[in-house]
Amino acid sequence: MKKTIYMLSIFCAMLFFSCENKPKDGSIKINESTLLSNLKILASDSLEGRGFSKPGNYKAQVFIANQFKKLELEKVYPIGYIQQFPHTFKGKRRHRMFPVKNPDKDFKNVSDTTVYGGNVLGKITGKSKKIIVISGHLDHLGIRKGKIYNGADDDASGTAALFAIAEYFKKHAPKHTLIFAAVDAEEIGSLGCSYFLNNFPTSIDDIVLNVNMDMIAHSDSELYASGMYHYPQLKKSLVSIVSPVVLKFGHDDPNNKKQQDWTNSSDHRIFHNKKIPFVYFGVEDHKDYHRDTDTFESINQQFYIDAVKLIIQAVKNLDADLN
Repeated sequence: MKKTIYMLSIFCAMLFFSCENKPKDGSIKINESTLLSNLKILASDSLEGRGFSKPGNYKAQVFIANQFKKLELEKVYPIGYIQQFPHTFKGKRRHRMFPVKNPDKDFKNVSDTTVYGGNVLGKITGKSKKIIVISGHLDHLGIRKGKIYNGADDDASGTAALFAIAEYFKKHAPKHTLIFAAVDAEEIGSLGCSYFLNNFPTSIDDIVLNVNMDMIAHSDSELYASGMYHYPQLKKSLVSIVSPVVLKFGHDDPNNKKQQDWTNSSDHRIFHNKKIPFVYFGVEDHKDYHRDTDTFESINQQFYIDAVKLIIQAVKNLDADLN
């Protein structure tokens, strides 16, 4: 009898330690309905595709800033959450005047038109002054030939994920300082991200990593973490993640002719060009990419929820592993 109890005790102890050491699926908890609701708002017709320097884009900036305020994120700049930046379009172009009273007449031919974009930035101060920047771009293609390009996957999905990630780390204090950057003008050359880094409030040497999200909601099973070809030391933080989502690596090797190289495909390239390591999370191009059919209804809602949880776990691991 004593031997049976002793053996049972050993078995229970082994089971306990085995469960303790095994990565746990479902350990990341988020408000799933709020995540989907925020994505739906960012991809709604009321924001008119969030075209750069257009009214819908400005509405999106205000919405994002209000979410950062609700989450009580710290401001990166004292002036507020929105970092405005100018951009001048060179040469003559037909520029729409706002507000429009007469759609047929309220245009003028102008040259060297200066407009303004806006990055939306928030921060959680960690134990270290070293910084991880978590980014997604807020802009999309706007209205073209009368059709609204809502950009649900590209990149309302990455922007809405910022709120869920920030909420998680408000409850679970990070080691590194986290900056949440909803950057503007990715679709016309990553102007917002460039302005953000070129006007960074401290030295960019403080930034140890960029985690960029661009198109993370439109797949049945697969999410890529790209960048390991350039920064192989980051892979060890990701390979142990347990998720319903299939996490794959690739799309970063210039010698692999069977895959597109995503190294320069989104805002993470601005960090990469400044020798700052990155992990880029995204899905393969799909039938709705850069089309007016990229709507909230076209995404895979459960995949998106699981992908955001996976990315939170990835940030958690990277935060723990990086110096």
